Amino acid sequence: MSKWRTRYAKRGLAGLADGPRPGPTRRYDPTTTERRILAQLDEPPPSGHATWTGALVAQALRDVPKHHVWRVLRQRGIQLQRRRSWCLSTDPEFAPKAADIVGLYLHPPDNAVVLSVDEKPHIQALERAQGYLRLPNGTAVRGVSHEYKRHGTTTLFAALNVLTGQVAVAQHTHRRRRREFLAFMNAVVAAPPGRELHVVLDNLNTHKPKHDRWLTRHPTVHFHFTPTHASWLNQIECWFSILSRRTLRGASFTSPAQVRHAIDAFIHRYNPDAVPFEWTKQVVHAVHPKPRYADLHK
Repeated sequence: MSKWRTRYAKRGLAGLADGPRPGPTRRYDPTTTERRILAQLDEPPPSGHATWTGALVAQALRDVPKHHVWRVLRQRGIQLQRRRSWCLSTDPEFAPKAADIVGLYLHPPDNAVVLSVDEKPHIQALERAQGYLRLPNGTAVRGVSHEYKRHGTTTLFAALNVLTGQVAVAQHTHRRRRREFLAFMNAVVAAPPGRELHVVLDNLNTHKPKHDRWLTRHPTVHFHFTPTHASWLNQIECWFSILSRRTLRGASFTSPAQVRHAIDAFIHRYNPDAVPFEWTKQVVHAVHPKPRYADLHK
């Protein structure tokens, strides 16, 4: 009690709080052990394993327990089961092609319409069992069954107006041949008659034949092709992602006609509130997007 009285006399109520304690002695050197763990992750995993786990790293190091490996991974924000992918363009004309398309987005020609055009093929009509599942505790959970039935596919051609963010033209087809593409482009040309059109497309073979007689008959239409492996430059891909999340993912359809009706209904609701896309890019990776784990320690 004399210890507490002395601390209270010197520091008041603050003296009654617990003081810092040394804790157990460190069993591992934090710098050296962390460097060893990160360096081990840069090595190929053991035979029969596609990825490292905390337990496998501990087995490889022999003197570091798996709990400490997981602690280091958590501190570094490393998730071994997460996989990221990227696609680097090998197009030698990447810079001028990308600059041409970005220039259209930022400063479109006067009195011209800039459209992002592409197709979303093989949209499946999947019939899923939906409803409520009664649990033993009496609560009910709404969801879908993992089983489904296929009812065919449909293909969507769409043209996004870059200036307004609206879907200017959408057309459903059973296939995506050159014939269907030109029929869709005829509808695109008829939508804003007499205006110059600049159309952003990817490098699909149905988009760019060697001798394009259709373009010769439509001198007011200009095609701008994205660099190879750079379809992300086409803004219609952003809208396709929105369509998949809001209308197609997890939905149940008994026929391709229901899929087409749902897509048309979504476009009807989407266009009145549509706004142009604004892209931001915080990090640009030059060649190798994924660093070595050992480099994280530096």
